[in-house]
Amino acid sequence: MSSPCYCTVLRAAMRRIAASYDAALEPVGVNIAQFSLLRSVRRAEPLTLTELGRLTELDRSTIGRNVRVLERMGLLAVGRGKDQREATVTLTPDGHRVLDAGAPLWESVQGQIEARLGPDHAESLRAALNVL
Repeated sequence: MSSPCYCTVLRAAMRRIAASYDAALEPVGVNIAQFSLLRSVRRAEPLTLTELGRLTELDRSTIGRNVRVLERMGLLAVGRGKDQREATVTLTPDGHRVLDAGAPLWESVQGQIEARLGPDHAESLRAALNVL
């Protein structure tokens, strides 16, 4: 094995990047995974847990656990869907407030990362990661 493992390099970079977002979002009380999930709900609400899992590329049990945490925090509401066997997810007013307050914090980290990479490398990184 003469080259570094892509998975190891990506995971290390992801931990550093996630820590930057987590620190920035701390004042609004969520981490980057929670903020991203709230953003996904806002873009498609109301949606079922299955739809949310598909949208975020997470399995149904992981989505269920994460949604329950955000529901306990008062940021998401879970209700019954058209099919009584499926739950629907929507943002609460507090969820909307967290997203609105967190947006400039998130944007700041985005800008910092893009400044460190430069516009060409930032676009190249996005393109390369989207291929995967």
